[in-house]
Amino acid sequence: MYRNILVAIAYDEARDRAAAFDVARVLADEDAAITALHVLEEIPVHVAHYIPVEQVETGREEALARLKADLGGVADVRPVVVTGNPGAKIVEYASDHDIDCIVIASHRPGLTDYFLGSTASRVVRHAKCAVHVLR
Repeated sequence: MYRNILVAIAYDEARDRAAAFDVARVLADEDAAITALHVLEEIPVHVAHYIPVEQVETGREEALARLKADLGGVADVRPVVVTGNPGAKIVEYASDHDIDCIVIASHRPGLTDYFLGSTASRVVRHAKCAVHVLR
């Protein structure tokens, strides 16, 4: 099926991350690569100059450590943390790394984003590869 799968991981809501990896493994070819990607939101410019640079880097390192811990030492998944707008960065990462399928969870939407969550919606609309959305 797919040779290079990206699983988008968000920590803002309670989501079943294990289900996302189960789906990725079902969709994966025998020798497929799976990447777990977490996107840290950028700190707004008007706030950034009040935060020490070391604290920003520490936050990134902590996010990577949390992602690795959540993976539980699974050897077939590569953890990656990037910074930016989640919807845009997921699509950009997928494009830059020849991803052929993105697995992303969507929250139960409200009226403003009725069919999909805003990040999942952006990924579905802009990704040049297959996107599998979990609810």
